[in-house]
Amino acid sequence: MENKRHSPPESKGKHTNDHTSGHTNNHTNDHSGDHTLENFLEMMAAERGVSANTIEAYRRDLEKLEMYISQNHETSLRQATPQQLKDYFTFQSQEGMTAKSSARHLSSFRQYFKFLLVENKRADDPTTYLDAPKQGRRLPKVLDEKEVIALLEAISRDKEEDQRRLVALMEILYASGLRVSELVSLPLSAISRDGQYLTVTGKGNKERILPLTNHSMDAIKAYLEVRGAYINKSAKSGEKSAKYLFPSRGKQGHLTRQRFGQLLKQVAIEANLDPKRISPHVLRHAFATHLLDNGADLISVQNLLGHSDVSTTQIYTHVMTHKMQELVFKKHPLANKE
Repeated sequence: MENKRHSPPESKGKHTNDHTSGHTNNHTNDHSGDHTLENFLEMMAAERGVSANTIEAYRRDLEKLEMYISQNHETSLRQATPQQLKDYFTFQSQEGMTAKSSARHLSSFRQYFKFLLVENKRADDPTTYLDAPKQGRRLPKVLDEKEVIALLEAISRDKEEDQRRLVALMEILYASGLRVSELVSLPLSAISRDGQYLTVTGKGNKERILPLTNHSMDAIKAYLEVRGAYINKSAKSGEKSAKYLFPSRGKQGHLTRQRFGQLLKQVAIEANLDPKRISPHVLRHAFATHLLDNGADLISVQNLLGHSDVSTTQIYTHVMTHKMQELVFKKHPLANKE
């Protein structure tokens, strides 16, 4: 996936104002004169199948860099030098940017400058001279099985439509381990004819088929009886929202990630759980961890989660190791003896 490293520009000692011969002379900082950012985002969406959320993250990261470059170096984003990028990360670190955020920004910048290189808009890739920030790998927050059940049982029964929808959302998430963006934007057609499977298109347009539990199938069946209450009744918007399993009257046509997150926090309070511990992503973690706890193999869990690299899934084995270590320290007769 990585382009091979290119030799540094000849004048590598001068970082701030020098530009390689492959650069254009366009120094404008708005998008009216330099369309490379928009062209890059369009390419990522059309050719790479990158999700709308990831596209917006790329846009935010690159516009933040663009503002810094224009204000501090009076040049354009596409002409940024390695030293200017280093200065940007130094500044952001002083402003409190975490290593995780820095890593994401660097990933965005690498994608953009590789695009410029391929499109012959630059003669070099300035990100090849930057090291990725080191970040500790945090163990994911995990709910135990009793806590997940407590969440499901705490869902308010005040309004039947909302109760059925939330039960369906949570049962599907805990049964399948979907990413929240995949869950809220599921098309109605994702459900198989017999109702036993979901067909999901995830990151990079990769398709995976996920079996449903009996509880989640029952929850979907009950929810479908009231689903029509959430479809936008206007002709144009209604057609858009009707295609989603979880339609909404909002402009996206489906329930938003943010709204689902809010609903989960409310349920957590009802279940006497700390709402700071509860999020859609935490339920995805619970799905993976509970499968491994009950004997599932790592590769199968990787496929269910839609991870392209098994090392991403291996963090859940660290959770299990940590839990076993705690068990030994608490229960072993010699653990606390000198």
